[in-house]
Amino acid sequence: MSGPIEGGNGTGAYRGYRDTTQVDMPMAPPRPSGAVAARVGTPAVHTRGSGERVVADPVPAPRPQSEEAAAIAFPQLSEGLATVRTVERHLDEILAAVPQPHPIELAVLDAQGLLCAEEVVSQRALPAFDQAALDGYAARTEDVAAATPQAPVDLAVVGESVAGVSAPSSIGPGLALKVAAGAMLPAGADVVVPAVWTDQGTVRVAVQAGPPAGSYVRHTGDDVAPGDPAVQVGTPIGPAQISLLAAVGRERVLVRPRPRIAVLCAGTELVDVGTVPAPGQVVDVNSYALAAAARDAGAEAYRSGILPSDRRRLTEVLESQLLRSDLVLIAGTFASGGFDMVQEALAELGDMRFRQVTMHPGPAQAFGRLGRDQIPVICIPGEPVAALVAFEVFVRPAIRLMLGKRQLFRRTVQAIAGQQLISPLGYRQYLHGTVMRHPDGGYVVEPIGDGTEALLARMARANCLIVIDEDVTEVAAGGLVTVMPLLLGG
Repeated sequence: MSGPIEGGNGTGAYRGYRDTTQVDMPMAPPRPSGAVAARVGTPAVHTRGSGERVVADPVPAPRPQSEEAAAIAFPQLSEGLATVRTVERHLDEILAAVPQPHPIELAVLDAQGLLCAEEVVSQRALPAFDQAALDGYAARTEDVAAATPQAPVDLAVVGESVAGVSAPSSIGPGLALKVAAGAMLPAGADVVVPAVWTDQGTVRVAVQAGPPAGSYVRHTGDDVAPGDPAVQVGTPIGPAQISLLAAVGRERVLVRPRPRIAVLCAGTELVDVGTVPAPGQVVDVNSYALAAAARDAGAEAYRSGILPSDRRRLTEVLESQLLRSDLVLIAGTFASGGFDMVQEALAELGDMRFRQVTMHPGPAQAFGRLGRDQIPVICIPGEPVAALVAFEVFVRPAIRLMLGKRQLFRRTVQAIAGQQLISPLGYRQYLHGTVMRHPDGGYVVEPIGDGTEALLARMARANCLIVIDEDVTEVAAGGLVTVMPLLLGG
């Protein structure tokens, strides 16, 4: 399955697709039979904004054990938040604004993992000469066509050709040349008889089977002919492409570079990792986690750490990062009722807009283009779990767009909810969970925690995000839910 996703382009609306495909997951233990098993493969229970309850499953969905369980303390939309933005609209704005860095030339090994930005045309033929594809005997088809184990054909061996520089040679009727894999084929030969089909003689050889003409021969230009494109624009450069580039004589290649991402953290409560936090202080984990996430997405990330509390020094740091970066990422808890010092410093550098986005966790988001070069700056929540969720939703697609990737979003799958899930109306919920293959086929997913706890240890155990749309307030156990596997480099 695939579903359309609207994001940003030059017209203000990026259009791409969020693919749903099969991915490799651990096998789940067998699920118990009964009510849950009866609902395997059925859709979720929806409660829409109108109050209408749609249940596609004839088995009644389990209810929360208490009214308190149903009334989880999520922020709810109200008339006072009429300016909130949807996830898609905020993502549109970011994707429409991120630049695509100019191509650069790199040594072929340094280009690994990047997209080729030029059409590499071969100036030579590959292979450059007719050669043997395996060890055996070069011969003429008409001489060996009638060979059988009962009536082998006897040929005179006139020499041997090995891989490397060698003088051209030729054979005539009734003759064979012993050849090694990769060795130049003698003129007159049009087939290589595998050594295992012969008695492997050195002066005369008995051929016990004759392959068809052209067998086990690599002809000149079979791989690439002069003037043929070897690597095309947009091709990901991996080991096979590096092999081909080297074969056609290219030491350097033009590629789409890794975007330079500066990762900063804002907050007077933050201290460096090597510092023992005093009461009320917390260790800066976001700069490490977000820099690692950016590198996993393919960026060249710089962990710039905690923003200084001195106003003049703060402005200097922000300006310097705008000069050296293609995108600046700032994680922090910003003032909701007015500007704090970081917000004021950002506002002096350009149009920085802080807004509420209809997502949980971390609805407080911001985006702007700042400085002389209008560098994109993304602000995300300072709470570590919300920060990494926001990175997945907004920053990772932007990095992949800057890299020139066609697939901006992680692939998703539909999974069976192992237990009831509750979500706030009007907010897209992202829950950390574990997804596994179901023994009966498909996937089963279990949340880690109940969605109200934001603990690093629980997040570290997760291998996916469970995505619950804004108009869904409840997913029954056994219902289907969208799952985004968090595969490294995926």
